[in-house]
Amino acid sequence: MTIYLAPMEGLLDFVLRDILTRAGGIDRCVSEFIRISNSLLSEKAILRTMPELAHGSRTRSGVVVWPQLLGSDPICLADNAARLAEMGALGIDLNFGCPAKVVNRHGGGAALLQNPEQLMQILRAVRAVVPKNIPVSAKMRLGYEDDSLAVECAQALVDGGASELVVHARTKAQGYRPPAYWERVQDIRAGIGEHVPVAINGEIWTVEDAIAARTQSGCTSLMLGRGIVANPALALEILGQSPAWSWDAMQPLLRGFWDLVRAHLDHRQQTGRLKQWLKLLRNTYPQAEALYTTIREIHDPLEIRWD
Repeated sequence: MTIYLAPMEGLLDFVLRDILTRAGGIDRCVSEFIRISNSLLSEKAILRTMPELAHGSRTRSGVVVWPQLLGSDPICLADNAARLAEMGALGIDLNFGCPAKVVNRHGGGAALLQNPEQLMQILRAVRAVVPKNIPVSAKMRLGYEDDSLAVECAQALVDGGASELVVHARTKAQGYRPPAYWERVQDIRAGIGEHVPVAINGEIWTVEDAIAARTQSGCTSLMLGRGIVANPALALEILGQSPAWSWDAMQPLLRGFWDLVRAHLDHRQQTGRLKQWLKLLRNTYPQAEALYTTIREIHDPLEIRWD
């Protein structure tokens, strides 16, 4: 089984990727999306989102990170993909699943699932300029307003040259509301054939969810997002390599996270980032509530004391 760490804008940045890959069980990460409009981004701009490119495209614990591009113009996406390849990307992912209104309003993310032909054009353009030894994958949802084009969109991506698909088993309209429709991914797999691997994503919070998602979708690979942020040991639990972690076992990760936040993020962002993670950790660890409540009253990061 292969387990991927999902791209999540505003949450799973290089800091949290570093921490969660220290926990173990993750085979590969995908960066938050790098937004492409009508220009070729500088290396400096790209490194702000994915600094791992300057370190062999790996986190400090050695887990590979692929950059993800988001946009709708095939030529601009291809130009930036070529730059990523030159910078040492080990793989490139394309975003066709973001449900954010501002992204969809500009024709990116899940909005592209209304036009399978455009999906294929984007993949072909990117695949044409990226060296053959660098895989190009795509992340999609089941559709925009409904899932009537799910198989057609997946086939368009494969026809364009996608080497792998990740399917978030909900439409844009369904957002992040449970349930996820894992069984619908079985139809996608049947439609595109067995030669292109498909990973299942969406609403995987527990080992039981992972088993159900794999069974219903037929996928052997998983992509974990909010579930592993709420429970950093989730990948290890799914793999049968570790029992559930105690709150005490979480402390080194929390302190390591805070050290990285203090070192790399703007002073004004620091407390907010810690609160953001604690808010999700409350799903697994009731003890996180007390720390979250305490930090809500703190306005200066220097006021936070671990000892």
